Amino acid sequence: MPEAPLARVTLAEVAASAGVSVGTASKALNDRGSMRAETRARVRQAADRLGFQIDAVARSLQTGRSYTVGMITTDSIGRFSIPVMLGVEDTLGSGQMSVLLCDARDDRIREQYYLKTLLSRRVDGIIVTGRRTDPRPPLAQRPPVPVVYAFMPSADPDDCSIVPDEAAGAARAVTHLVDIGRRNIALVAGPERHHSARARMTTAVETIADQDAEIACGEPLFGEWSEAWGRQAARILLRRAPHTDAVFCASDQIARGVVDAMREAGKRVPRDLAVVGFDNWDVMTAASRPPLTSIDMDLEGLGRQAAELLLSAIDGHPRHGVHLHPCRLTIRASTAEDED
Repeated sequence: MPEAPLARVTLAEVAASAGVSVGTASKALNDRGSMRAETRARVRQAADRLGFQIDAVARSLQTGRSYTVGMITTDSIGRFSIPVMLGVEDTLGSGQMSVLLCDARDDRIREQYYLKTLLSRRVDGIIVTGRRTDPRPPLAQRPPVPVVYAFMPSADPDDCSIVPDEAAGAARAVTHLVDIGRRNIALVAGPERHHSARARMTTAVETIADQDAEIACGEPLFGEWSEAWGRQAARILLRRAPHTDAVFCASDQIARGVVDAMREAGKRVPRDLAVVGFDNWDVMTAASRPPLTSIDMDLEGLGRQAAELLLSAIDGHPRHGVHLHPCRLTIRASTAEDED
């Protein structure tokens, strides 16, 4: 005989277990009203202990919110959008909010379709992200809910955008190379038309000048976001600037190509040549020999901050403008002085 389904735990049972009224229990579980933190915690502990599940439909009717957020991305591979989404879910999940992810694939028509779909589901807000930090046009037909642009900022300065502080990250990379005694530093980046390549290289040039060091070849080398370009750039450096003792690369892919080509040419990394990448992409940093020192944009942290900005806007406190999220330096063997 099949077992009878367990009876659904009621709000009244949670309230009785916590020693509060049904109204107080409802407010505690829905983050409404003012009450002591101990009371709110006691109600939530009782709900967890009894296995109580909030009725999403009733909650929505009571609050006028759907407790869902839409996320539109142009990053089909997920290299950047997935870590951002994980950070968003970390923040929203604590409030029992769901995230609906839509892949627009760099197609404006598809983006409009997903925007209409999300609005028809009455999402409380929307986060827009992508695979580049180049500013993008705002969503067409301004939606009636708050929007936060994460990683890929809006071209409208009145919108709310959160982006990695790439300039500060580049400055930290160059300063690290100078701190370990390097003075002839090469700069290798992707296409100059990309915001990330320009921003990282512009600050690197300024930092090298401030640190009384020199730029190998006299200027940054722009190319592609690939290992192949990194190997080609290494050959250029070996020919034009053989005394280069460090390379700052604007991506880990480029950096891995540089390391491989320099090793094949007989250069010892980091003894002869220290190398720093950007992105801290574990696929590249761990596979490099030696493992790469890199700048980490903390994309999950950026996602958490994007969610916090969105929640603030949903609560009626929007924070317009571009907000910078700090990057951090992760040191590995490609700049460790005691490594060959």
